[in-house]
Amino acid sequence: MGNENTNWGQSVTGVVIKEDKVLLARHTYGGGKGMLIIPGGYVNFGETPQEALVREYMEETQIEVKPMDIIGVRFNMHDWYIAFRAEYVSGEASSDHDENSEVLWIDVNEALSRDDVPELTKILIKSAISKDSGLIYKDYQGSTKHAPYSLYCV
Repeated sequence: MGNENTNWGQSVTGVVIKEDKVLLARHTYGGGKGMLIIPGGYVNFGETPQEALVREYMEETQIEVKPMDIIGVRFNMHDWYIAFRAEYVSGEASSDHDENSEVLWIDVNEALSRDDVPELTKILIKSAISKDSGLIYKDYQGSTKHAPYSLYCV
């Protein structure tokens, strides 16, 4: 979980689907305790959202992922949350036995109908499988003053 390097105002998540199954983790604390959610977490200072997603997935599930397009952004008065569609790269799903008690590949349609999958997770799974494209990563160099840059657009 978090430490002094954690940026509590920025968090990420990603939907990973492989062979019509989505990777979900059973959360062990907070409002999502006992629920199957898509993995994610806070961004560390000095880390891009994409780097944070790769790190969080590895820490929580032992799965290596590649962030692709953005499928959702949630803002409130305290923070923001970016959701990526992410590709499975490698690894065997395994719980971290800290933030989650189990990690499962679940059939997408089953996940969308389960009572232990919260609404936000269902919305993001639907966004990930939608035929509509999300915001797609574009090469963008920008100035070197605030590098690295990331640009996602239609």
